[in-house]
Amino acid sequence: MTDPSIDVASARALLDAGPDTVLLDVRTPAEYGTAHIAGSVNLPLGLVRRHLERVTSTVGERLILVCQSGARAEECRAVLADAGLTGTAVLRGGMAAWSAAGAPVVRGRQRWALERQVRLVAGSTVLASAIASLWWTPAVWIAALVGAGLTFAAVSDTCVMGMLLTKLPHNQPHEAIDVEESLARIARVGGTTAETV
Repeated sequence: MTDPSIDVASARALLDAGPDTVLLDVRTPAEYGTAHIAGSVNLPLGLVRRHLERVTSTVGERLILVCQSGARAEECRAVLADAGLTGTAVLRGGMAAWSAAGAPVVRGRQRWALERQVRLVAGSTVLASAIASLWWTPAVWIAALVGAGLTFAAVSDTCVMGMLLTKLPHNQPHEAIDVEESLARIARVGGTTAETV
């Protein structure tokens, strides 16, 4: 695949055409548990980085990266490309686009997506500091700091608040991710051998 992104219809056609396409979901285990594409392998972005050499040495020619909206998957694609793996594509629009297209989704316990959590925390902090500034003027700087952080997140396509939120207990799975099993599933490179979780 030379195009760094792929739409839902093309991704579904690739997955239906043969078992040699790996669908790697780089979201948190909690997000993955809420809703994911059948047969996809969950290996969060941080674990991809930690096991980069093993991922690049075991993955086949066709790899589609998935996250909630496409940003983390694109970040993962860049990391893999820097490591020499160029045959990857990002699912354009991520799980949001997949669900909107009516494609099949395996659903589990419902939780908020990480992007929604960031909007809640950022918005609540700005609102609370704006109200507090009516009594204590320096509180307005908290709102300014959050605004600056959101601006930096947009420009750099990284989100410190999001990374911090992934560490909270409600964003952790009940069981730890089995990295060895995920890497083994990537190595199998086959839809017929991949589990439908």
